[in-house]
Amino acid sequence: MEPTLKGKTALVTGATGGLGTHVTRMLLAAGATVAGLAPQIRQSDFDHPAFIPLAAEVGSFESAKAAVDTAVARLGNLDILAHLVGGFAGGKRVDEMDDGTWQRMFDLNLNSAFQLLRAVIPHMRRAKTGRIIAIGSRAAVDPGPTLAAYNASKAALVSLVRTVALENKAAGITANVILPGTMDTPGNRQSDPKADFSQWVQPATVAGLILWLAGEQAKDVSGAVIPVYGAGL
Repeated sequence: MEPTLKGKTALVTGATGGLGTHVTRMLLAAGATVAGLAPQIRQSDFDHPAFIPLAAEVGSFESAKAAVDTAVARLGNLDILAHLVGGFAGGKRVDEMDDGTWQRMFDLNLNSAFQLLRAVIPHMRRAKTGRIIAIGSRAAVDPGPTLAAYNASKAALVSLVRTVALENKAAGITANVILPGTMDTPGNRQSDPKADFSQWVQPATVAGLILWLAGEQAKDVSGAVIPVYGAGL
């Protein structure tokens, strides 16, 4: 791969996940120095001299700020944020929904992004440059039944990222959100083994779009909500 991001630095959250592995490897192959964030991440997960493991969580502002400050100290600056952390739960109607499931979906899909953005944006504003890419879901704009907490949390994430794009357009920062359909990851295959996997979105496709959004060629793209629905549409 041509090193289109040579000299750039990136923070990838959920770096060891089904999508995160592809994103981290693509960014490294493109020449970026990458700090990969996950609770149990190790150097051996990505045997690359430009990879920095960051064993952390981003559930609170304090933990997010500590993780981002550590990443910036190790990287020198922060050009790219690829926020991939999220979760899924469903199976109950709204009137059957419990508080725990509702709160868990908002913590994983919205609040983690909010805390991370609070920590990252000041660094990017000082540098007057930055690329922010978040992973939403098709469910944000095309909600399905018995998925209320997931649908609503992903829809709120879209609104949050678009607001960040508006607030920081004069600061040289772009912010975009990708809405994949069901991705062909090991976890999704395990949860739905009878599905037609050929209809699912390939993680490498989403990772390639993240790579493009992180580059100079996407400098005029901000506030975009990009559907990637796969063959099934």
